[in-house]
Amino acid sequence: MSSSPIAARHKGFNRAEIVDQNFTEFVRLWQGDVHARPGEHESVLPGSALDARGFRELLESQLISRHLDLMARVLRVQNKVFYTIGSSGHEGNAMVARLTRYTDPAFLHYRSGGFMAERFRKLPDMDPIMDSALSFAASKEDPASGGRHKVWGSKPLWVLPQTSTIASHLPKALGTAVAIEQARRIGHALPIPNDSIAICSFGDASSNHATAQTAFNAAAWTAYQKLPAPVLFVCEDNGIGISVKTPSGWVANNFQHRRDLDYFFADGLDLASGYEQVQRAVAHCRETRRPTFLHLKTTRVMGHAGTDFEIEWRSIEELVEVEASDPLLRSAAIALASGLYSKGELLALYETFRERCFAAAEEADRRPRLQSLEEVMAPLAPYTPNQVKAEAERCDYQDRRIAVFGSEDKLPEKLPPRHLAIQINQALHDLMAKYPQSLLFGEDVAQKGGVYTVTKGLHKAFKGNRVFNTLLDETIILGLAQGYANMGMLPIPEIQYLAYFHNACDQIRGEAASLQFFSNGQFRNPLVMRVASLGYQRGFGGHFHNDNSIAALRDIPGLVVGCPSRGDDAATMLRTLMALAKVDGRVCAYLEPIALYMTKDLYEPGDSQWQFAYPALGEAMPLGEGRVYNAEANDLVIFTFGNGVPMALRSARTIEKELGWKVRVVDLRWLAPLNDGFIAEQAKGAKHILVLDEGRKSAGVGEGVITAIVEAGFGSTPLERVAGADTFTPLAGAAFLVLPGDADVVAAARKLADKRA
Repeated sequence: MSSSPIAARHKGFNRAEIVDQNFTEFVRLWQGDVHARPGEHESVLPGSALDARGFRELLESQLISRHLDLMARVLRVQNKVFYTIGSSGHEGNAMVARLTRYTDPAFLHYRSGGFMAERFRKLPDMDPIMDSALSFAASKEDPASGGRHKVWGSKPLWVLPQTSTIASHLPKALGTAVAIEQARRIGHALPIPNDSIAICSFGDASSNHATAQTAFNAAAWTAYQKLPAPVLFVCEDNGIGISVKTPSGWVANNFQHRRDLDYFFADGLDLASGYEQVQRAVAHCRETRRPTFLHLKTTRVMGHAGTDFEIEWRSIEELVEVEASDPLLRSAAIALASGLYSKGELLALYETFRERCFAAAEEADRRPRLQSLEEVMAPLAPYTPNQVKAEAERCDYQDRRIAVFGSEDKLPEKLPPRHLAIQINQALHDLMAKYPQSLLFGEDVAQKGGVYTVTKGLHKAFKGNRVFNTLLDETIILGLAQGYANMGMLPIPEIQYLAYFHNACDQIRGEAASLQFFSNGQFRNPLVMRVASLGYQRGFGGHFHNDNSIAALRDIPGLVVGCPSRGDDAATMLRTLMALAKVDGRVCAYLEPIALYMTKDLYEPGDSQWQFAYPALGEAMPLGEGRVYNAEANDLVIFTFGNGVPMALRSARTIEKELGWKVRVVDLRWLAPLNDGFIAEQAKGAKHILVLDEGRKSAGVGEGVITAIVEAGFGSTPLERVAGADTFTPLAGAAFLVLPGDADVVAAARKLADKRA
């Protein structure tokens, strides 16, 4: 392509203005040959697979995208729009939208204006300009996010809004592709056609991210086993990530020869030649059901965002060269050479879209924005307690239960009291019978039955389509969970140890837990993540098998975190978590204390006082409800959870004997959100308070408990905290030096007594 018509302009000029003027001057100065005007269904240029009608509409989508970018640059300084990361140079992704269906779930990166403008054509009475303007303006009428974020999203168009976290959407895109095929195997009715594909776009720089690489690896791992995974990875290669250049040829050399990730190249700068190339990639993905990598050549004009003054770090010559590769200039040449437009008509069309985008933006600026905290948080953590209670207590599946457990007399509620691991196992059998759309998966959960045999028998009962092992990758486990949830299933992913969750934390923090918030409640990905957790494991341990910190979980907005300490609570809590997921779409973490899995005794060996009867069908634990032992006692109230509960009960005996105090033990059970009202009620009237937190002292659950007590007005009550040390957990007996023990609890009670004296 020839140099920019205004290449010699001074480096101090606004580059967006130059890109804008380049188009008009290019059209005015164009002097190429004009072909005979094609019919609507004839090739736009000789040899092109793109017909005239298709070109017209793609051109319009490109112009919409471009003028939204230009509008944002102008109106941002007037505080009328609040986002300037643009799509300029990437408008060729409109071809991907045209060649796919609106029912193909799309997970898009932020340079997807062309894609969105084109996909809007696929349903009647939709306006890409006004909808986008509302999003740019952070209006609460924004149909994508309700004013919470500038995202590309649409419920009717199956575009699930993404955050700006780099590459974090790739695992769930793959998960959605796998889920499309999994649904057929379990007899689940999909909300989209059975031959749909998942689309996932990202930049060349993002392709290097660990989260992207794990998705590519898992896709290939799946295809290697001849399992279907119809995901179209669209790498929009503009050659740069903010200011870091991608080595020339890197993307092609890195992806072209991967055996089970099928590579296609397409020129996203040229609609006439790129269209057929994109068409081949889409058809291949849909027909073969294999993971497909579309390497789409793009460029980036106008910088990374409005605040990116490229002239400060790129030469004027380099900028001019980049601007000369603007795909809109090539589209203008096609429009003129094909005879579809005269110069005047093309310029008029260009200005028409400018006027429409600015008019929409001005109108969007007049629309209401979020004005209250309640409005902002409304979609974050929906909770309909009556419906959740009814669902958790629903017991209309007795025939399926009997089939799963073998006979009526083998139903768990008819068996003797059992310990935690058995009760969780029975509850999982129960709930998978209740929810035919549920899936349980993770590392070693199938034939082996889990490291601690908690999932033993589930694979036999529900077969490999519903209970299965994954590759060793927590990021993919949680990406799969989101994908299954997107397709209407109820996933129960297992993270083998709490320490392993941190490898994949952003799949919950940045993705799963944020979807309802950033989609204004339109999309949801319900899941119940089981995690073998916490410390005190004897004979097997070290930090990575005895991680006692849950701060990273409690800090995630909207996430429900439950931690049972005994078997019956484990079952009733799990019933409620599944109901929360099904009814309200909630993302939940279920922390299973490893050291209590096999615990049967409480005070003395053989007393069997930590085994409990399986709760009757129809019993469920309300969200936020704790369990209170010795409720009438008020000399000392101990707040705790997990391993701390039997520890506190044992310690209470010693304290009562030694100090003569009556001790109440409060098992919080729910760790996020903490039930401040329940905590305050239990603190009321207490003569002394002890907070027993097996987690680390800093950022532990205990801090939240103490805050709730103080904010409720009970800060003057004598209080002590017993918590783990701020360190990693060492191996063998040294582990018990950093974790609270019975003696520490008793010592804290003595300290309180000394203060009183």
